[in-house]
Amino acid sequence: MMLNSDQTEIDLPPTHSESESVFSDCGRAGSVEDAGGVGLCAPSRMAEQGEAVKKDLQHLSREERRRRRRATAKYRTAHATRERIRVEAFNMAFAELRKLLPTLPPDKKLSKIEILRLAICYISYLNHVLDV
Repeated sequence: MMLNSDQTEIDLPPTHSESESVFSDCGRAGSVEDAGGVGLCAPSRMAEQGEAVKKDLQHLSREERRRRRRATAKYRTAHATRERIRVEAFNMAFAELRKLLPTLPPDKKLSKIEILRLAICYISYLNHVLDV
């Protein structure tokens, strides 16, 4: 899931501690539906908690809200996956470029900067050959 700076505060992690659950006060008087009594928090209580989280986050700057959103494990995992894909594509492009460059021996291992410098020299050489 891609996250951007335009997302609302609702997407931010709750401000309660890790050991405290959003439903930690379920089962107390007034927090269980009287009709059903199935152990779920009442919709009004959930709305109150949502409003409290919004109020807590409204005073934060946009940068602080972004920093908190990026601190979640879900965000870090998604970011690491995107970065891994980007680096793999980058390395594949270097491998393809390396295949096009003549060296002795042909399977000589080159660093990325060596590949780029050799590509520049080779392109210059090919331009020179075409001009002559």
